Amino acid sequence: MNMNFIDCSKVYVAKTNENYGVFSKNDIKKDDLIENGIAQRIDYDGNKNTHLFSWSDDKKDWAFGSGCSTYYNTSLDPNVRMDRDFKNDLYHIYALKDIKKDEELTHKYKSLEWRECFEDLRNILDLQRTSL
Repeated sequence: MNMNFIDCSKVYVAKTNENYGVFSKNDIKKDDLIENGIAQRIDYDGNKNTHLFSWSDDKKDWAFGSGCSTYYNTSLDPNVRMDRDFKNDLYHIYALKDIKKDEELTHKYKSLEWRECFEDLRNILDLQRTSL
């Protein structure tokens, strides 16, 4: 059986105003699988590194993702979600709504509310919340 564990063929990474982001190559329909990949666990405290994923429910394990996964930015109104399979160290990213070609893809970071490295980002998002 030939299983493709990493597929990010529907997206690309491009420069945004602040850093990099993930964008759709084509229109994507709600609930479509956008990207799937592997998470590689590492022995490291990810509280200070924004490019690592919280990779357990107890907030003790960390991993880096394959494909474009580390370049998805966060948003108060995300258009994708990342499903984590901790047992098999896999992830799947799905569309939460219809997405247009070249639209930036964002999800809400699982650890946004508690990781040290996201403190500045939380402050920016709090300002955005109060101005809505």
